[in-house]
Amino acid sequence: MSESSTASAITACIDGSGMTGAICDAAGWLSQRLSTPVRLLHVIEKSQSPVLEDLSGTIGLGSREQLLEELTSLDEQRGRLAMEHGRHLLADAEAHIREMGNIEVSSAQRHGSISEALQNYENETRAFVIGRRGEDHQTEPHRIGSKVETAVRAIHKPVLVAPSDFKAPERYMIAFDGSPESDRALDELAHSRLLSGLQGHLIMVGGKECRQQLSETCNRLINQGMQVMAHLLQGELLPTLAQFQEEHNIDLRVMGAYSHSRFREFFVGSNTSRMISESKIPLLLLRRTED
Repeated sequence: MSESSTASAITACIDGSGMTGAICDAAGWLSQRLSTPVRLLHVIEKSQSPVLEDLSGTIGLGSREQLLEELTSLDEQRGRLAMEHGRHLLADAEAHIREMGNIEVSSAQRHGSISEALQNYENETRAFVIGRRGEDHQTEPHRIGSKVETAVRAIHKPVLVAPSDFKAPERYMIAFDGSPESDRALDELAHSRLLSGLQGHLIMVGGKECRQQLSETCNRLINQGMQVMAHLLQGELLPTLAQFQEEHNIDLRVMGAYSHSRFREFFVGSNTSRMISESKIPLLLLRRTED
């Protein structure tokens, strides 16, 4: 299938790590819930070795020219092998997703950084799927891939961050901050039917003054077809959400990061890493294009 037929796809980024199966499962779940095709994306990043052109001015003439030629040949060979490896990864991932059912799936390969590649596909993507751990942290279960937090902040479409083992969610929680942006995002979420039929919890961390807004928002979502209950909690935001998640066996956490949101602070610097690394379940991050 050509890429042109995936104008509004679920774009899933794979890198050959042990996360690939979970990413495919998450992308397939999103695809089936939203009736949207899947685009698998494999990014070949630039080499971390010194650029050969920079070496050419220091190697000199004579026998050193032969060394430069060998280095150039080696670099070209490495590039060809990376592309071939990526094609095999994409083929296996496509087969994995097709086994999940009648899902339209395509694949693409790009050179450059992951953030740049995701930005290039942003206008053609309904939601992105990335793994919590990348190829660089396969043996460290509580570390996130070094490119994940950068990618999350670089794009403005919803991002589903998959853990190492993905299972189709049955219960979800939405962290609601009461901002107009959060209200609009919830309406879009309800309209998408992504969470239709699942048991939901709308969480607000704050004082009694938040109770009326929380109740009104919950009733609005119920009227739009969502099965959701409201909970007003007190405490520090992330630990409070984590405790609720554990006590209610939550399978999916939904949060937003907007310009005027109290959650915005968790998408700056090391806070992003902390929030993602501490989440043992899928994390759906809602963004807005004007941020």
